[in-house]
Amino acid sequence: MIYKRVLLKLSGEALLGERSYGIDPKRISQYAKDIKTITDLGIEVAVVIGGGNIFRGVSAASNGIDRVQGDYMGMLATVINGMALQSSLEEVCVQTRLQTAIKIEAVAEPYIKRKAVRHLEKKRVVIFGGGTGNPFFTTDSAAVLRAIEINADVILKGTRVDGVYDSDPEKNKKAKKYDTISFSDVLSKNLKVMDSTAFTLSQENNLPIIVFNMNEQGNLLKVIKGEEIGTKIKN
Repeated sequence: MIYKRVLLKLSGEALLGERSYGIDPKRISQYAKDIKTITDLGIEVAVVIGGGNIFRGVSAASNGIDRVQGDYMGMLATVINGMALQSSLEEVCVQTRLQTAIKIEAVAEPYIKRKAVRHLEKKRVVIFGGGTGNPFFTTDSAAVLRAIEINADVILKGTRVDGVYDSDPEKNKKAKKYDTISFSDVLSKNLKVMDSTAFTLSQENNLPIIVFNMNEQGNLLKVIKGEEIGTKIKN
């Protein structure tokens, strides 16, 4: 295996599945089974999930809710998604720990880097909820920050598209997919992979990102095995 420790970034919207709101049990069950396939190989896995299927702070701000308050509400949504994934993972006998950047001790451990690393070394999946714990930062930023802190080898960004394209493949059938691309080319071409804060942090710390379709069962294992699916972004 080419990776020992990975951070998997999942969008909250991906958990919708066929629903318009909330969490699709079939989708989150598929994610849990896919994660199990790589933990069974001894890969250490950390996960960050967005909260957009439940609440999005930026959208709330445009509807009259204070932006800071809205962002904290979004952080709580990521904790809900983290609890759901934890439950699904434990259903398939994967030991899991949920850590949050904001204290909710009745349902999760507070985020402590050394504890997180120790859990990973014991082959437990660690789910990071609550974003960075600060407003104005996205879960993309939280994912990159946590990946750097735990010394992950790569960020695996699981989306509903199979990589990075030169234009939106859902709108342009002739969109060109990149197999590999540099950080600087992503920035110069203004391609939307992550928000700029997260992306720059990843670039500065020489942390590669692989964007792939997480909704196709088995793709996560293919990425771990080094198969050429998705798009790899590196310096």
